[in-house]
Amino acid sequence: QVQLVESGGGLVQAGGSLRLSCAASGRTRSTYTMGWFRQAPGKEPEFVAGISWNGDSTYDADSVKGRFTISRDNAKNTIYLQMNSLEPEDTAVYYCAADPVGARGIVDGTGGRYWGQGTQVTVSS
Repeated sequence: QVQLVESGGGLVQAGGSLRLSCAASGRTRSTYTMGWFRQAPGKEPEFVAGISWNGDSTYDADSVKGRFTISRDNAKNTIYLQMNSLEPEDTAVYYCAADPVGARGIVDGTGGRYWGQGTQVTVSS
């Protein structure tokens, strides 16, 4: 089992920045692909970004390319999502997810085996 805890959400004006963090605990000696998803009110969950277990590969949704950057620090068992040039359309609950290496959920943008509880991001216009 892997436990994921997100932090860093909040309220920001359009054009502003936030950095989300996701700390993993539990069976973290195993290697995991990790990623971020979001869900806005009344909408389906949406893939945002993913990163391979060693950080060599990243995957971004078209809607956030050039604005959001995913990264990871395996020494701290933590991934990050740097969000710049935020727009009101980015308002959502952001969830961290993890998949064992070899699983395709995050790479394909469909989901992960493990999930955090989510952190709210609100962008005001």
